[in-house]
Amino acid sequence: MSTGELVGFKSYRARIEVKLKSGYLDPEGETSRKALVDLRYKVNRVGTAKVYEIDLQAPSLEEAKRQVDEMCMRLLANPVKDDYAFEVKEMK
Repeated sequence: MSTGELVGFKSYRARIEVKLKSGYLDPEGETSRKALVDLRYKVNRVGTAKVYEIDLQAPSLEEAKRQVDEMCMRLLANPVKDDYAFEVKEMK
C-alpha cells in the first residue's frame, strides 16, 4: 500500500517526549552538566530526553491520540523508568 492518505482517514503528526522519571540516574545529563559548569555556566541540573516525531493516519484526532498513547506504552517508553508526554496535530 502507498504512503498516501487512506480514504476516510486524516494525516496527523505526533511529537512525543520520553524522559527519565525523577530519581533515576541520567549519566548523559550529568556529563553535560559538568561540561557546562567547566565552561563557567551556572547550571544546577541537565536532563536528557528522547523526542520522536511520527506521521500517522487515523479516522479522527481522538483515535490518533489513542494510537500514540498505545505506541508509547508498548514500545517507546519503559513505564518502569520513563515518563512521556505527547501532542498530536492534524497535518494540513
